[in-house]
Amino acid sequence: MRNSILLITLSLFLNCTLKGQNKSDEKSKYQITKTDAEWKESLTKMQYYVLREAGTERAFSSSLDKNYTNGTYNCAACNTPLYSSKNKFDSGSGWPSFDRAIKGNVALDVDYKLGYARTELKCNTCGGHLGHSFDDGPQKTTGKRHCINGAALNFIPK
Repeated sequence: MRNSILLITLSLFLNCTLKGQNKSDEKSKYQITKTDAEWKESLTKMQYYVLREAGTERAFSSSLDKNYTNGTYNCAACNTPLYSSKNKFDSGSGWPSFDRAIKGNVALDVDYKLGYARTELKCNTCGGHLGHSFDDGPQKTTGKRHCINGAALNFIPK
């Protein structure tokens, strides 16, 4: 019994320690870092919810979902160019969808929030949550669907 309690206590301690270390490591790997207060000051409530808390906007709520004007989709938090309009397609999902990102500007991570592994997409400059990647995109190109929250993007027309 004592060994079980000791083992549980030790595993909880290690889990908390490792999670704390990962969080500080994650912050240091991005070029732009701000405090939560600074992010809240520079972003709208929805942008903060999506980009900093890894939230999801309602499907079909973004005006960028059906935007097919030529241009670039930049990170709403740091203005890094993330997606080109030439790689955008209508997935019918209700979120802006792209078959690829601008090379080097979107980082891949793993998200277990729904109880299974999903590929999370983040801005490679500020670490902002963008959305997720799925393997049901256009088969004639990459086969990927980057399903992106419109609140995470600013569209810059060409």
